[in-house]
Amino acid sequence: MNSSRWRMKLFTGNANIALAQEIADYLGVNIGDVKARRFMDGEINVNIDESVRGVDVFVVQPTCPPVDENLMELLVMIDAFRRASAARINAVIPYYGYARQDRKTRARDPITAKLIANIVVTAGADRVVAVDLHAGQIQGFFDIPVDHLPGVPTIAEYFKTKNLGDTVILSPDVGGVTRARDLAERLGASIAIVDKRRPEPNVSEVMNVIGDVRNKSIIIIDDIIDTGGTITTAAEVMMDMGCKEVYACCTHPVFSGPAIERLARAPIKELVITNTIPVPEEKRLPNMVILSIAPLIGEAILRIHEDLSVSKLFD
Repeated sequence: MNSSRWRMKLFTGNANIALAQEIADYLGVNIGDVKARRFMDGEINVNIDESVRGVDVFVVQPTCPPVDENLMELLVMIDAFRRASAARINAVIPYYGYARQDRKTRARDPITAKLIANIVVTAGADRVVAVDLHAGQIQGFFDIPVDHLPGVPTIAEYFKTKNLGDTVILSPDVGGVTRARDLAERLGASIAIVDKRRPEPNVSEVMNVIGDVRNKSIIIIDDIIDTGGTITTAAEVMMDMGCKEVYACCTHPVFSGPAIERLARAPIKELVITNTIPVPEEKRLPNMVILSIAPLIGEAILRIHEDLSVSKLFD
């Protein structure tokens, strides 16, 4: 370990301790001694039980459900590190909550993704590391550097081992075409697009499919699976159109509401996800494959700490 690495410390909140431990193992460091607890009235109390003066601090905390609790815990930790004279505070947010509220679609809508960015900066973060932001422009909501790590390379490496043959990558909406094209290029596959309308949040209606899917292996890719409606409907439509088999994948397994029941019934051969969000045992299905995003984040942390290019990871 070179001398600069001694000045780096990794900490975690309570949102995804298992992922933080995997990142620590990749880096060859221990997780720093910090405790985030709650008082009887629900207020958060953070104790840092080691010196961080002059240290390059990385704090791992996805703002996954319960979003507000995990977000507040992150903010209090950042403030504590700032007041403890850390040299630089890097907020590692594998899943960025409120990312889908990134623009005004109706009069008087809030742009909550921007509000959260303002709060994180105000708390004292010097840099943000995020994985697969729902909208790339969220990087511009921060007035500090943002390293945006894509989940597609990790997913692509898994599917390369499957040797599926004639494959089509399906984007479940027009907004996900860039992600689908990235995966298609990495796998040497073609793409198809679902043209859908969403009459209200968490409700989708398939209108049309653009592309040839008959007798093909289909990989449906999205950044988030929330209630599972989009993925399950797309899988059913693919089977109705005569595809050979359906795989589905996403970076962020939110799995809220009826998601697991829907996914359990869906005609999906494998559901491939990453561990940006912890998936409890009761939400794991027999066809679920969980890939670790820890090597990607760990390598990014090393490069950030040593002032090297992060984008070289994806060349």
